Amino acid sequence: MSVRPATKANDPAPLGMSGLLEFEKPLLRIQHDVEEMEREQRETGRDLSAEVRQQRARLTATLKRLYASLTPWETVLVARHPKRPQTTDYLRLVFRDVCELHGDRLFGDDRAIITAFARIGTHRVMVIGHNKGKDIKERVACNFGCAHPEGYRKALHKMKLAEKYRIPVVCLIDTQGAYPGIGSEERGIGYAIATNLMEMSRLHTPVVCAVIGEGGSGGALGLGVGDRVSMFQHSFYSVISPEGCAAILWKTAEERKHAAEALRLTASELLRLEVIDEVIAEPLGGAHRDPETAAGSLERFILDSLTDLKRVPLDTLVRRRHERVRRWGSFYHSPSEAAHPSSAPARSVRRASARTARFSTRFAGGEKVSV
Repeated sequence: MSVRPATKANDPAPLGMSGLLEFEKPLLRIQHDVEEMEREQRETGRDLSAEVRQQRARLTATLKRLYASLTPWETVLVARHPKRPQTTDYLRLVFRDVCELHGDRLFGDDRAIITAFARIGTHRVMVIGHNKGKDIKERVACNFGCAHPEGYRKALHKMKLAEKYRIPVVCLIDTQGAYPGIGSEERGIGYAIATNLMEMSRLHTPVVCAVIGEGGSGGALGLGVGDRVSMFQHSFYSVISPEGCAAILWKTAEERKHAAEALRLTASELLRLEVIDEVIAEPLGGAHRDPETAAGSLERFILDSLTDLKRVPLDTLVRRRHERVRRWGSFYHSPSEAAHPSSAPARSVRRASARTARFSTRFAGGEKVSV
């Protein structure tokens, strides 16, 4: 397990007043000074390049200080940044020969999930990812990245297609959760996600997953069962949104900052808890400041993972993946055990009942079970 460094380190690109997050307000004055000096230099012809360099160095130092100590809630804000790269951006920057596929063969085509054949390096892959949309019209059409049951059925159908042709699957996760509307419930959203979990755990082809922004609830989990699972440095992965958690526990969304801390949803926390395998470092100030660098880091992770996984026999991959899913139910008696899961005593791990274990083994082997 490791933290994958960013491909390169560039000076932060200015986003302007509208692009700054709440905790980035100290940058506002410095950016204003830089813009004023550049304007004066253009209008008067005076050489202020030394002063501009000094202010840019100050801007970079302040940005490093802010992003070196992000709170969990601030991480959530970065993951939700409106300019953060999405699946469609990575399809353009990381993959080539992209051929999008549509429909679930049952109900319709959910635009909240994109599926496509593509190439990355020397590998042919099936890319499956959430799609939030870029502008208001597109976001409404995509339900802001919240998929309906047909979206998850579309994803599963394309995974089965990839399995048939022995093509690896790459899942890019970026959603606040599955769509919670009446139609979604009527068409079986819970069953669709559960089916994805079961089928992905025994899919006979390599599966690589990456959380590129928000990883919320079952909507993220429906694409999250893989042989290698990573997260971008400033993304989050959680059983519920901080606002939803605060509304349940404190009866008000105002406690969202406390909820974000309690949920332990950051990449560093989940790496420590062995929920993920790797953290992909982002450019200074977040992926939205340098999408090309972020895309390069993601590409390296996918290529390295596919190269390693293709050396492992498929039966071994499936067995390891299934064991990984079984470990998701672990818990710890003390904070020290949570900080070092591998050293936790065996009694601390929740054991499945004999009946559950028997059913799980049968499902893993593809055997039909009558209940």
